[in-house]
Amino acid sequence: MCGRFASFRSAQDVADDVAIAELADDARLLPPSWNVAPTDDVRIVVERSTRTQAGPGTGEITRSLRLARWGLVPWWAKDASGGARMINARAETLLGKRAFAKPLAVRRCLVVADGYYEWRRLAAPPGAPARAAQPRQPYWIHRDGELVVFAGLYEFWRDKARADDDPGRWLVSTTIVTTAASAPMAHIHDRMPVVLPASAWDAWLDPAVGADRAAGLLTAPVEKFGLRPVTSLVSSVRNNGPSLLAPDPAPADGGVPGTP
Repeated sequence: MCGRFASFRSAQDVADDVAIAELADDARLLPPSWNVAPTDDVRIVVERSTRTQAGPGTGEITRSLRLARWGLVPWWAKDASGGARMINARAETLLGKRAFAKPLAVRRCLVVADGYYEWRRLAAPPGAPARAAQPRQPYWIHRDGELVVFAGLYEFWRDKARADDDPGRWLVSTTIVTTAASAPMAHIHDRMPVVLPASAWDAWLDPAVGADRAAGLLTAPVEKFGLRPVTSLVSSVRNNGPSLLAPDPAPADGGVPGTP
């Protein structure tokens, strides 16, 4: 799964890396975060047709950087409260899930990050009470300074309680696609986010690519990452800042051999 990540590089740097033509003001002004949590605003890359006099979706397709709330709210939901439960979407079942099938066909995005966190579950120490919380060691998972680009889906949800002229009547939300962990990552967690290689970005964003072909792009994600044990400070959403990436001097699992 992916339940926490970091996104701290500038919007312009993201635009340069992903060949983005248009930066929405709210995406450009989003402050950096080293502890992005569910329901936070996140930056997504989308390709959509501009509106012309002939109507919406009739103009040139433009790649843009926009904001979305992390946790997908289906268009048919009665309210937005369930979005926090849809921060992830399993790649294996996208086509069969009502909430994800249509976005897979027509509303795919890239969720941009600098890396993400995962918690490795550890064996309980000898003599621990049967109901004691299972110890976990957090890890910072990154690509040595390279942009980490998650496969994402997004959706529009209309708040029917708001007036037609209320700019807040539409909520844009997103989810990150996950898959079974690769062999190098399985000792950390059994799931991992789908990080798309640069060679797949264009096709994933292309509105002309159908759902079946898009699903096929999820089968060869990036698998090589740097792993760094970090302290439990990241476990609280109240903590934020570059210090969260500092190595844990005494990881509970001794650290994964060979990780930076």
